[in-house]
Amino acid sequence: MNYLIGDIGNTNIKICKLNKRFKITKSFLFNTKDKNLLFNFKKKINKMLQDNTSKIVLFSSVVPKVYSKLKEVLKSKSFKTHEIKEFDLRKLMKFKIKNFNQLGSDRIANAFGIGENLKSNYIIIDFGTATTFDIIKKKNVYDGGVIAPGVKSSIENLSSSTALLPIFKLKKYPRNYGKNTKQALTSGFFWGYQGLINNILSKIINKNGKNCKIVLTGGYSYLFKKHLYKKAKIEKDITMHGIIKIYRNFII
Repeated sequence: MNYLIGDIGNTNIKICKLNKRFKITKSFLFNTKDKNLLFNFKKKINKMLQDNTSKIVLFSSVVPKVYSKLKEVLKSKSFKTHEIKEFDLRKLMKFKIKNFNQLGSDRIANAFGIGENLKSNYIIIDFGTATTFDIIKKKNVYDGGVIAPGVKSSIENLSSSTALLPIFKLKKYPRNYGKNTKQALTSGFFWGYQGLINNILSKIINKNGKNCKIVLTGGYSYLFKKHLYKKAKIEKDITMHGIIKIYRNFII
């Protein structure tokens, strides 16, 4: 038996095919805002559904309209879809927050992706459309988090708001301040975000103890990993691992 899961974010959609041991065997990536999203999804869906695939698909989604459209496509193929918040996730993890419904499904999935029966406190930093920090404490307790502006979206917003500043990509860390406009922008964004991340980390760690473990995920993880004041590791599929855990506990 194979299984299908997906994560619908504001920027990208990732669909993963799993084998009978719930290991990821194939991944498909889509642009959430692509005008041809449904066409491209329908084009690849048959490849995803080949072989002996479970008729139940599980998503985490922060874009309800897109989730509804993909749900209809899968329904036309006789597949039933669920979003992770449809299940009573508080049976597996305690959420010490004021409004559970406001917590994004991607952040919930990340929290579950850490594992279970935790012996340490964790901080998950997700470099997505927004840069999020989530605090997971021992014995599966979600304790809250921080949402900061995302790197890519901030670059795009600055470029769209100014007539003369060019769009650029943050690909590597700068050694110094810039000698031209693009170098100056790269320096400002990299060192600015390094300061933002380390400052937030410092405040979280001061409250929760120095033994917090840091996990990074998302597109800019590799760029900032070596520039945090505390050692961190990258888990690129942590969201998917969380969805897998939810699938195995509530659907199987």
